[in-house]
Amino acid sequence: MTTTTSTVESTIASRRQQGGGALIGYLPVGFPTLSESIDAAVALVAGGVDILELGLPYSDPVMDGPVIQAATQQALANGFRLRHGIEAVAAITAQVDAPVLVMTYWNPIVQYGVDRFADDLHSAGGAGLITPDLIPDDAAAWFAASDRTGLDRVFLAAPSSSDARLAQAVQASRGFVYAVSTMGITGARSDVDSAARVLIDRLRAVGSTSACVGLGISTPSQVREILGYADGAIVGSALVKALAEGGLPLLAVLARDLAAGARDIRPAV
Repeated sequence: MTTTTSTVESTIASRRQQGGGALIGYLPVGFPTLSESIDAAVALVAGGVDILELGLPYSDPVMDGPVIQAATQQALANGFRLRHGIEAVAAITAQVDAPVLVMTYWNPIVQYGVDRFADDLHSAGGAGLITPDLIPDDAAAWFAASDRTGLDRVFLAAPSSSDARLAQAVQASRGFVYAVSTMGITGARSDVDSAARVLIDRLRAVGSTSACVGLGISTPSQVREILGYADGAIVGSALVKALAEGGLPLLAVLARDLAAGARDIRPAV
């Protein structure tokens, strides 16, 4: 078992100590093309995103909204394969210092081989996995592989989760716990569900020291609001939409605006 320090958790802690919070940006690998998705991820970091979340396109997503679904379907139509995700991580980590997490449904990892994927992701410089459809009860193989390689494992917590389930997610996660702000699928919303604040309070009560909120965050003001009580804000659909509609220039503008919302939230603690 490795004892490697989580670069994700260290990044989040550093941003908190500076008086703000971590901005985590999501983009799907392979959209609009593989090379453009790599350039887009690098552009996010240049714009101020602290941690990258790279989604691996999957044919049967359970929580992706229409914007992300359209992007991942285009990537799949272009011939995306799981190995392209590893290639993208390697290309991105060669250019930026920000931690790179991969968001993936579990079945593709099983098909690829859990140990093989862990080894390949680690070799590519990846920081770990966000697994939206994997619960700790079923994650024995991933626990073993991630402990061996030092990869982070980010589990989800939802408003509907029991306190026992929240505690389990906190204990099983390394890097942060992904707090789902609202029930349903991804997509930008005008108001971030107030359930997010309650969920963070509940996660704190069962021992969480690193919890980030995702689903529905799209504006600098929402990022600022979230970081008033959470450790990180995760933005996905808004960034994917910007890339689809305006390419790298519009994506870079949005990244800078969102990053501004993540700075100077409160005094350092």
